[in-house]
Amino acid sequence: MAEPRVQIESLHFSVGILTISGGSLLLMVNGYADAPGKELIPDTALGVLLLIIASLLAYTGVRRSLSHTPLSAALCLTVSALWFGLGFLHILVGAGVVKDALGFRTALVPGLAAFSLALLILGVVGILQKEVVLSIIAFAISLASAHQIASLFDAHFGLQATAANYLLVCCVGAYFGSGRLLSYITKGKIQPPGTQLQKKSKLTSAQVQERNDAVLIGLVMNLLSASVLACPLLGVVPELSKSLVSWLWTAGVFQLGVSILSFRAMDTLAATFYGFAAILKFAEGYSILLNSFGYVLSFPAPLPIVFSLLFLTLAIFSIQKSLMDGMYQLFYMVYCISVAASPRGFFQGGPQGVQAAIFIASAVMLLVNLHNMVSPWGLPTGQGLLKTLLKSSNHFVLRAQDKDQHAPSLGYSKYADAEVLAYACSALSAFAIMATVGQQGPLHVMILPWVVICGGFLQLLCGSVAFARGKTLESTAFILYGILWTVWGMIRYAGLYGKERGFNVATGIICFMVFNCFVTLGTLFLSKAWFAFAFTFQLILISFLLDAVNALPHGYDTAVALIFGTVSFYCFVAHLFNSNFQKPQMPLGGPFIKLSGFEGDRDSCPHVPARKATSVQKIADILKNGGTCGMPTDTVYVLVATCNRPDAVEKAYKIKVHAQDRPMSLWISSIKQLEPAKHLINPVLWDFMEAAWPSSISIVIPRGPWMDFLGLGESQKYIGTPQSIAIRNPDCTVATHLMDLVGPIATMSANPTGEADTTHHNQVYAKLGNKVDGVLCDGPSPENIASTVVDCTKIESGKIGFFRVGVIPKSQVLQIFAEVQKKHMVGQVNPTFMPDVPELTVEMEPKLSHPAPGTIHTLGQVKEEDEPI
Repeated sequence: MAEPRVQIESLHFSVGILTISGGSLLLMVNGYADAPGKELIPDTALGVLLLIIASLLAYTGVRRSLSHTPLSAALCLTVSALWFGLGFLHILVGAGVVKDALGFRTALVPGLAAFSLALLILGVVGILQKEVVLSIIAFAISLASAHQIASLFDAHFGLQATAANYLLVCCVGAYFGSGRLLSYITKGKIQPPGTQLQKKSKLTSAQVQERNDAVLIGLVMNLLSASVLACPLLGVVPELSKSLVSWLWTAGVFQLGVSILSFRAMDTLAATFYGFAAILKFAEGYSILLNSFGYVLSFPAPLPIVFSLLFLTLAIFSIQKSLMDGMYQLFYMVYCISVAASPRGFFQGGPQGVQAAIFIASAVMLLVNLHNMVSPWGLPTGQGLLKTLLKSSNHFVLRAQDKDQHAPSLGYSKYADAEVLAYACSALSAFAIMATVGQQGPLHVMILPWVVICGGFLQLLCGSVAFARGKTLESTAFILYGILWTVWGMIRYAGLYGKERGFNVATGIICFMVFNCFVTLGTLFLSKAWFAFAFTFQLILISFLLDAVNALPHGYDTAVALIFGTVSFYCFVAHLFNSNFQKPQMPLGGPFIKLSGFEGDRDSCPHVPARKATSVQKIADILKNGGTCGMPTDTVYVLVATCNRPDAVEKAYKIKVHAQDRPMSLWISSIKQLEPAKHLINPVLWDFMEAAWPSSISIVIPRGPWMDFLGLGESQKYIGTPQSIAIRNPDCTVATHLMDLVGPIATMSANPTGEADTTHHNQVYAKLGNKVDGVLCDGPSPENIASTVVDCTKIESGKIGFFRVGVIPKSQVLQIFAEVQKKHMVGQVNPTFMPDVPELTVEMEPKLSHPAPGTIHTLGQVKEEDEPI
């Protein structure tokens, strides 16, 4: 399985390098042929081509990020963002939005300066890690960007130097990328010299698992936006013009991607922070755009203050990751306070001065984070400082920061919980609609980004993540609220609503209210906090309805927005606190109504990941105490009870609907667990079991005194039939480890009789969740076919038969039996001339409701000994 994975990663790497080479070729040709007033490639065409190349490169960067190769992922995504912003800018030039040389220089310098520094940092770290090819590409594009800035002052020197650097990138990238692609096509048979990939990671598996590679591109985007906003203060550009919007919105789009990738990396704190940062980028770009159209901006103070409180709260909890992360996020709290203190916000010296500090802090964070990700020794960041300080405290106990804490109790997800970001967006949107501006400007000047971008788009993102985690009600609520914030923000604050108030608008709002009534009823089964969240949003909808019919009482909308915003902020803080501290916990309240098998009853049936030793131990403790559990196997999921607890065996037998005609089977971790009874078992049968196991083969053998060694007592009657019993040693590490802890177990398929096999742990919960005491979760089953059931009741006469042919083919079983027979026939006949092994023909009789004494053991009686057919 390892080789195909390596080959796919090699393909992604070669595609990324070749894409960088292709984009460099495009810019090189344009640079060599360019002259003042004469372009080889029209600006619009160049911009579109750069956007296409940037999109392909962004895809490659995301794939490399998921493969935990931070240097190549950061390089691909950084160059993608550079060319995306350049492409956007060239389209603006082609459309006539940017008209003169001064406007083009004003737009180009801040972005190129940020990317020059970012790529320089990537190149330095690459040299330290001996990643020569990546370092050459990073240094060359960094120098090309710097010389492109110089070309704005001396076209002849700057353009030629820029083209020369892109020529170097093109040559190096074409050779290395083609070499890797050729190696992939020939499966390593042809590999040009110098194109080998590093085979071994220098990091430990724990370091790789805890790493979130996406934060690197998030820091680069913070560097970009800080450069854009700080340049006017430093005198690099005369003012913030609409041509700079391309860089800010590029940063916003990429940071939304970073937020999604951080959820994928199970890093809720980083995902929330970069979600916040994306909101700022869109708001900054939107404000600059409106200012260029002549609107006089007036920033309402309460809104940035609320945002600063969100950043402060997030920074406090980010200290658990590292002190450096928490301190870095405090810069954004100070920035929001400076915006609140400035009447014109982003356009005044205070906020721009803070952005200059953020520029330096982002560069330092990028260098430290990148070095720590690729080096086995890391620079100190204050990681674990909070844990050390609270180590002696009995009142505050931190949670272990591992990915399993985000595992959903039902379902299988690759994403962390997004509720923290969703609550923060709800709070920000609620306080946004409370803000007002004076007569000098329309309401949408500052409200629209916070309502539509924050409350709308990001709520839809959080709803999608919640849906992926199996949270149906939560995802429905977030998606519904996201649609409402988007629609209301567009029609109310973007000028589409105007002065028209009437039946059409009121009807749409009533529909939202009806949907939210169902959501509110559903939250009665979820928690008191969720009920308060949904109910207070209903009050928001009522205020929208009253406004639509022109009957809104004075102050009502402000009051309900304040209530909803406060509830959302409490939920935001509570979820952050509870996810970081094991105790104490901020109360969210249990459900008002508890139903068996639903949210309120989840604690009675713990779902734990199968790949952790502590989880297997937890299930083992449940079994030892007489519980029954669902468990993954090498085929499908089964329901198990330990044999030395007869009460548990009887309980498991009665769990299944109409289980009386479905006898249980016996499972062991190895044949050594039967050694105390070896003298009671036929030698041929013993050797056959030893040769066939571990595997997906169930062997039906005669009952006998050997079963007394299992401690089943009176529960023996529930396993097998009066004449025989099915026994198996599965080829499954988790199941084997569990049986090593508890001994032999009694099993049956984890589904009600007559239903399909359970091939996922959430199906076990859905079908038997209110009846079992725990489920060991391992996602989808490796096989959807049941085991092969072999009849060995007449093996002493040299005959075996088949009750069912499943995963293991019939020919393979017969071959194993033939080899066993050879061992017992040595000296009687020549093995070379041995006849074919006779095969027992088994008639497929209809199953009996319950086996009567003396009846023949048929297929119907063993059909579900371990899994149903």
